[in-house]
Amino acid sequence: MDNNTPESGGFKGGLGSLFGGGTPEYSNTELAGVPLTGMSPLSPYLNVDPRYLVQDTDEFILPTGANKTRGRFELAFFTIGGCCITGAAFGTLNGLRMGLMETRDMSWSKPRNVQILNMVTRQGASWANTLGSVALLYSVFGVAFEKARGAEDDINTVAAGTLTGMLFKSTGGLKGAARGGLVGLAMSGLYALYNNWGHLKGTSPSHY
Repeated sequence: MDNNTPESGGFKGGLGSLFGGGTPEYSNTELAGVPLTGMSPLSPYLNVDPRYLVQDTDEFILPTGANKTRGRFELAFFTIGGCCITGAAFGTLNGLRMGLMETRDMSWSKPRNVQILNMVTRQGASWANTLGSVALLYSVFGVAFEKARGAEDDINTVAAGTLTGMLFKSTGGLKGAARGGLVGLAMSGLYALYNNWGHLKGTSPSHY
């Protein structure tokens, strides 16, 4: 029995009229050519305006009062851990170089291997401790300036870097602290310039 007979169409039209009136049926081709005032033509597949499918905002929801970027306190853990790992890697390579140079007159034997291993361990731990301490001081000063000033900008970066250098080299007296402060000022200034390089060129800057 054929369901596409005129009687079946009339039956559906009758039910449509019974429940609020019949709805005219249009093909996708006819719908695609119907213009809307102030809107793009309808999609023949989605039957909606494609402009409503464009996401102009972020696709994640932030808690109330939260910033879109991480603050110095959140970045402190990454900074300290990254500096410790970097120092350990650099110290390991430096210890291996020094161990090979100091034992170059020795034949490959157990004493030479032990001496190289001791040098690698000593240098790796020393550099990891040094860079980790510097990162800790820098993070503490950065968080303190951010909380005290209520703002996050390059002033905090430069001030934290300068005080970190001064405190780290304070054991060498006033001259040592001054030299450490100059080094910290120069490095933090270059870092701030790097962060704002995109802004100076007309693009969005990166985080501090």
